[in-house]
Amino acid sequence: MTDRYLGAGAAASPDLGPTGAVPTHLPSRLAITLWDFSWYTQAGPGQPYADLDAAVADAASLGYNAIRICAAPLLLGGALGLDELAEDLPIEGLGSAPNGGHYGERTRWYDAPGGFRVDLRDRLDRLFRAARRHDMVIVLASWEYQQSPAFCADPRWFEAIDAVPLADRYDVLADAWTDLLRWLTAHGHRDRIALVELHNEVDFSILPDIAGAAGRAAVRRLRDAHPDLFVTASYGKPPHLAMHQVPAELGAAQFHVYSYGVLDELQKRIDIRSEGTEGFPNSALRSLLRADAPTFAEYGRPAAWKLRATVVTDQMVYGYDWVDPHAWDTWLDAHYPEFAAVMHREIESRVIAIAEWARWREVPAVIGEGWVGYTPLLGTFEEGDTGRALAEHGIRTALERGVWGVVLSSNAAPHHPLWQQRDWQTQMNAEILSA
Repeated sequence: MTDRYLGAGAAASPDLGPTGAVPTHLPSRLAITLWDFSWYTQAGPGQPYADLDAAVADAASLGYNAIRICAAPLLLGGALGLDELAEDLPIEGLGSAPNGGHYGERTRWYDAPGGFRVDLRDRLDRLFRAARRHDMVIVLASWEYQQSPAFCADPRWFEAIDAVPLADRYDVLADAWTDLLRWLTAHGHRDRIALVELHNEVDFSILPDIAGAAGRAAVRRLRDAHPDLFVTASYGKPPHLAMHQVPAELGAAQFHVYSYGVLDELQKRIDIRSEGTEGFPNSALRSLLRADAPTFAEYGRPAAWKLRATVVTDQMVYGYDWVDPHAWDTWLDAHYPEFAAVMHREIESRVIAIAEWARWREVPAVIGEGWVGYTPLLGTFEEGDTGRALAEHGIRTALERGVWGVVLSSNAAPHHPLWQQRDWQTQMNAEILSA
């Protein structure tokens, strides 16, 4: 035996324990279901969240112990003069389409038909009460500078938050959270809060760089005001190759891991995520459309203010509403082998980068979204064998690396078809909670 060759075999074994300490009143692992804003935008009669207690009970029966939501702090606690609207919030989704349906009806998340009103503050109280009954905790976030107000029939919510100067938005969010956390505490819900995110995916929202002085100061101020809570902000795509750029002020590493791979190749090919493209849809997208698809001009677009209030484009709405999901899946399945290895490696390396940043900062890591990306509502690529295998690889890597909380998939929620794969969810949640 010689010590002449010192390589990986001579390196110390990595510390694969928990990334950060967690209070004893919170679960040692979080099996998260992502309810985002849908828990109030799809809450009308016959919709997935019509019976809130039943929805929470159902999630608990599948082994979930955490729900991640948009708590709409700017609407509920933002001192923006929106109290009356919050108590009688008219939900309409993206609005009626010329074909008699509604825009976004075959997209994910945007398939909210609306047609009802909700007292959002009362609904939040009822969600926390249901969480207590079914032994769940809540991950609080805001999607308000990304899309939530777009589902409202009244533009005042969007107009009020849009009027806040860009440089002031983190301060306004911090103040809003302080108000909302005070209210939740007064109603006896503080011990059910797993995490507070200043905002969801700050890198993909209408917000300045969270690493700037204003973002860091807002997180620090909110953490100082609530030292017993994990306070952070989430990244849609953290800088995996330069994690030192992530602000040290974040009290948890709640980052998302999407490996678009073959999906990105298709999206670029059909130019579905752009806006204002001359000649849209191109021939590649036309070859994937349903036979009954109207032209782009015939279908029209949601109200201009709704598109300003969200990060999706009119080309995305049209494309996802009218693409043939079978043709979409067939293309992905045919080309996936070219991307399989890199997608697996990308998921693994990103999870490890997140976990090791969290371990370095001594904070818990959470994978609040993942794993492939944004597909049509009725597409089955991520729900099928391929997508589930990628998800399992991400989940198991996260567990091995001491990540505190993880989603099974961004699509594992009552408003997605994947919710019907109950055995798989039960099995994977049991694996998370027993890790």
